[in-house]
Formats: sequence, structure tokens, C-alpha cells
Amino acid sequence: MNELGELIQGYFIREQKNRFLCDVEIDNAAVECYVPSSCHLENFLRLDGKRVLLRKNSSSKCRTQYALVAMPYKRSYLLLNSSFANRAVETCIRSSRFAFLGKRLSMRKEYRIEGYKADLFIFDTKTVVEIKSIISLDKTAIFPTVYSERAITQLKRLRVLLQCGYKVCYIIVSLNPYVNQIQLDSRSELFKLFGECQDLGMIIRGFSCKLEENQIVISGKIPVE
Repeated sequence: MNELGELIQGYFIREQKNRFLCDVEIDNAAVECYVPSSCHLENFLRLDGKRVLLRKNSSSKCRTQYALVAMPYKRSYLLLNSSFANRAVETCIRSSRFAFLGKRLSMRKEYRIEGYKADLFIFDTKTVVEIKSIISLDKTAIFPTVYSERAITQLKRLRVLLQCGYKVCYIIVSLNPYVNQIQLDSRSELFKLFGECQDLGMIIRGFSCKLEENQIVISGKIPVE
């Protein structure tokens, strides 16, 4: 299955002030491309001059013709699209790797439960699945990488859902397949909320994903400390 379609190569020039746009050299010309990330990539790594993979945007209504996909890294690729974390989990969630979630026959993505939009909701077990991505070149990735008011608000809402009897699984997905540990930042405001939610039964799991034969797949389990 060729999930991503044909990928082309270019050389990253710079991110624009608009966090969703960058300039990439393609066939010796500077081309404006889409950056599918919730914040500037420069918060995580330097891409200037690096070779990157892009794919053509399917919609004719898009401002840009191409979107960033990945950067060659070691013997694999470092993914640059934060939505790939959701895609990888959604694709693999019925596999034995996710057996810890129990029965998973009836699920919906982006489902609203008690006013909260869950990345995935498993009806069989009333489980809310929240999926986060992380980009890091270190073997131990620190989460969160940057401050996020949205992530804080989400955890507070998840705490309420846990108190109402729902199950919650918080999944952190590394877009670098070589990360072997995820460490929660004890200095962040999220750390205390994670502890409170875990006391209420929230499960936290870490995984890595990778680009394999033009598909985004879960490639391994990572301990979250």
C-alpha cells in the first residue's frame, strides 16, 4: 500500500514567520511549502540545508503545492508531520501491540465525549485515547518539548473524565525511530497533572513510529519515565 503517494526530494531553506510555511529548494528553485506542525520546527531541530522529503498536496485549494514529510536520518527517517503520530496509532491500534487497551472492536476518531474531542474513543471499554507527538534527536526525549497551554487544558479535562468513570490512555509517539526513552519534564506544569491523572487510573504509553514502504507505522514501544 502506497499511503503517502510519490515523495520528492528537496533541500530545506528556512521556516517563515508563519509557523505553517517554509521555503524548500526543489529543482534549483525556492518553493513555498506547507509545514504540518503545531509549532515551529526550529524548536526541536535545525533543518537549514538538510535534504527533506515532500509530498504533493492532494487538494487544489491548498496554498502550497507540497508539504514536508520527513528528513533522512541515520538509516531511516525523522518524520516532520505531527499528525503522523495519530495516523500510526489509528492504523496499528487493533494489533497485539495495543492489547493492553482491551477490546477494540468499536472505535471512532475525533469523537466528542462530554464535550471533549478525543483523538480516539473506544466504545467497548469507554476509553479516551489522547495522542501526542514528539520530535527529538536525543535518545532520551523530554516531554513536553515546549510549553503548551492547550496540553495543560486537555489534561485538566481528562482528569474530569477520569473522575466521571471513563478510562484514559495518553500515548506519546516519537517521530524519531531511534528514541529509546521518553522522560516527563518534572519542571513543567504538566508533570503534576500527569501524576494526578495517573492516580485516577490514566495509562501513559510511549511508542516510536517510522516511514516504511511509504506507510507510517508504529515501530516500537518506548518506556515513559
